Amino acid sequence: MKVKIAKEAGFCFGVKRAMKMAWDELELNSDIYALGPLIHNRQAVQKYEDKGLITVDTIDSIPNNESVIIRSHGVSKDIYDRANFSNLNIIDTTCPFVKKIHNIVKEFYEEGFKIIIIGDKNHPEIIGINGWCENSALIIKSVDDLNNLNLDNNNKYCVVAQTTLNLELYNQIVDILSKELDNIQFNNTICSATKTRQQAAKELSVDVDCMIVIGGKHSSNTQKLVNICKEQVPTFSIETKEDLDIDKLSKFNIIGVTAGASTPNWIIEDVICFIESL
Repeated sequence: MKVKIAKEAGFCFGVKRAMKMAWDELELNSDIYALGPLIHNRQAVQKYEDKGLITVDTIDSIPNNESVIIRSHGVSKDIYDRANFSNLNIIDTTCPFVKKIHNIVKEFYEEGFKIIIIGDKNHPEIIGINGWCENSALIIKSVDDLNNLNLDNNNKYCVVAQTTLNLELYNQIVDILSKELDNIQFNNTICSATKTRQQAAKELSVDVDCMIVIGGKHSSNTQKLVNICKEQVPTFSIETKEDLDIDKLSKFNIIGVTAGASTPNWIIEDVICFIESL
């Protein structure tokens, strides 16, 4: 049984930066609050909670004058305002690529543009982005969603995309919108690391008998990798080595491995070592 690893897999720049910033703060002080899970990987989050991180769902759950970590997904402007009102010490680990989207949305919205966000309306990144245009954005997840938009050619539109969006989907939607609207500004805000990771997974999947994609079940970029690999070969989505089905895996000779942007190296290494030991 041979294992091949995708050229790009695991922590992206934004997640790596956020995790380091959070750990450095925990080294100095315990009992630091995180607004939502630090990343979409429960094993990694557990390590930080063991160190003293307290994960909460709302900003109102944090006592005044405490420290709060804004995770890499970013948050709405309203969250910053409420944190400042409660005199919270903000440790802002928002990914710079996400922060760029916030700035684009805020600028165009203030200039009178209607904002269109391509992404999952329930994803924390999209919820945060929408908060920079007073939650007024039109949010679409697929080409079919375009049919539900009430577009007016008399308006100005600005389009941004979730950083983990599939590039092919983005291009399809851009092609349709560009034909329907005269005054529209497109911003390809898909993270370069996301594009590279997806391309590397696609290239590897054509050279192996099956693919293993490691990452959180709730991780958007991980599930996109799963879908990309499924188009080529049988694909197994796992969080840790314990999720592997040995009987199914034993049918394959060459196994490809990739991982989502929130997957720590130690989990990837555990999976590879386990497969090689079979």
